[in-house]
This record gives sequence, C-alpha cells and structure tokens, in this order.
Amino acid sequence: MLRPLGSLFPDVKMLRLGHIEYSNCFPVHALLVDAGPPPWLRLLPGVPSRLNAALAAGEIDVAPSSSIEYARHSDRYRLFPELVIGSDGPVQSILVESTCPLDGLDGLEVALPTASATSVVLLRILLETRLGVRPRYRWFDQAAEPDPVAGGAAAALRIGDVALRHPSPAGRYVADLGAVWADWTGLPFAFAVWQASAGPEADPELDRLRWLLLESRSWFYAHAGELARRHERRFGLPAARLEAYWRSLCYSLDERMRAGLLHYYLLAAQLGEVPGVPALHWVDPATDRARA
Repeated sequence: MLRPLGSLFPDVKMLRLGHIEYSNCFPVHALLVDAGPPPWLRLLPGVPSRLNAALAAGEIDVAPSSSIEYARHSDRYRLFPELVIGSDGPVQSILVESTCPLDGLDGLEVALPTASATSVVLLRILLETRLGVRPRYRWFDQAAEPDPVAGGAAAALRIGDVALRHPSPAGRYVADLGAVWADWTGLPFAFAVWQASAGPEADPELDRLRWLLLESRSWFYAHAGELARRHERRFGLPAARLEAYWRSLCYSLDERMRAGLLHYYLLAAQLGEVPGVPALHWVDPATDRARA
C-alpha cells in the first residue's frame, strides 16, 4: 500500500515515481530498479489501475500511467515527450482468451481485469466498434481469481506478466490486442505514457527526472541480455524469453506512436469512455511551443 512520502522521509523533499510492477515497464526504469534510485527519487510500485488512482490522489508525482487516464483528466497532467510503453504489432502481454472467435461474443460474458484501464477500453473498441458485437462485461482479479473462462465466461482479457505466463488450454482462441489494433489501423498502440501532475511550466525536478529516465532507457538497451539474466526470477520468465519480449516493445513516443495514441482517443471518445480527444501537453515547455 502506498504511504505519503512525508511519513517515510519527513526531512527530505523528493519526487515520487510510480513503477508498474510488470516486466514491460522495466526497460525505462532499468537503471533505477537494478542499481537503485538516486536520493531525490523514490519508486512506488503498483499495477496500472492503482498507479492511476495514486497519481490522481497526489500520492505520487509521476507515473507510467494508463494512456486512457490522460484523456480522462488531461487538465491535471503533462506528458514526458519521449517515453511510452507501446507496441507496433503483437504486444504478447495483452491477450484475450476466448471459447469462440471475437466476432461470436455478442451477448456473451467477457471478463475484464481490475488491474487494467487502457486495455479494457481497447478491447471495447475492437469488439464494439470494429466488430459490432456487444458482450456482457464483468470484472475479475487476474492475480487472485481462478480462470474465468473455466468458470463459465466466454472470454477473458489478461494483461502484463500474468498474460505472458498463462498457458492457454487447447481449443481456445487467443487474440493479441496489439496485433489486432495494428492490423486494423496500421498504427502502433501506446498502452502507457509517463504523466506528471500539472505544475509550473518550467519544473527543474521533472526535467532532471526526464533526463534520468532517458539515460536509464539507453542503459537498458546496452545491457538488455545481462539484465534479463539477472531479473528472470523477478518476472518468472526465462532470460531469452524476457529479452525477446523487451526488444519487441516500443519505448519511444515518436510521431507514429502519437498518431496511434490520438486515434485511440478518438475511438474511445466515440464510445463515451473519454470526453474528447485531448491536446497533448508536455513537461518540456519547448515541446509545447514547437507543437503549437
């Protein structure tokens, strides 16, 4: 459970950085996890939905938060302009397991993980907008509950390392949402973006964190194989599998990734999941001016 930082370090002012517990966040935070954060920074782990709530409540200052969270509260946040957890094709860790093809799920029960936010909306888009089917949704705790499909649901969405480690029984259909999105739109998908609570336009603390995370991402790519071997037990995946997974993902919020993000927001708005397509506001004032 997250605790207010002041109760832990009453005499120290530092930034509180949320850290997604799944392996897909590790490449950007690799240096901080492997070597430890600097004295002015504290890592606070959680699943995506928990980090969304902690950021909104002011319990943390920055987080690789669900991309849907920004669209729902864009007036509260600014984005780090270079960083994303995304895919350009199969993501491998956002999977729907079903007893039938996705276009056969109309009126049937689909179980959604409480840990997710962005992927739940993505699934709604792919089912309802792309395929025109209207399932019945229910929530489940993927870390604690038994298999919803074995319990009677027609399909279940799993995310993160749970999805990577879950063996699908024979006879079930498995759809990778990253692959389905890319095939449909021709665009990459941004699952999480680094968000900071809105504050002064020029914020040296956020700027220092931004450059540290860029350094950490570069350091990861130079040491990915070694890091996979060192952390395979942490994530419960063989080192070769872990490194291949990391290298298949996208961690740069480039122009194509931003286009995919905005298209996702447009489709989410059409479903009523967000109020509209938000402007992208950045922690770096120069980035905002360059895109004005």
